[in-house]
Amino acid sequence: MKIHLMIFAKIVPMTKTYESVIRPVVGDMIHDPGFHAKFHNGYEVAKVTLDYSADECWVSLAPSVIELEEIPVEGYLAHLESHGWRAVSQEDGGISG
Repeated sequence: MKIHLMIFAKIVPMTKTYESVIRPVVGDMIHDPGFHAKFHNGYEVAKVTLDYSADECWVSLAPSVIELEEIPVEGYLAHLESHGWRAVSQEDGGISG
């Protein structure tokens, strides 16, 4: 199943897709090398939307604390992108979940 993780770094929604047989549940803490300790101290699964017809799972992540912002948001976005995250465009479908 494709697992699409979604975070909202300021006003820029970011996504990264994994292939996994493990489905996240609300309350799980997610680790990713793109997350930067000087911006957030972790992300928690806030919402899970399953699309069995497409074999996809959309996961909304929420920061586990208020943004630390010890680095500028632009630096954080660049760090995420260097680890496989991408900005969500309006052409991306299925992100209504």
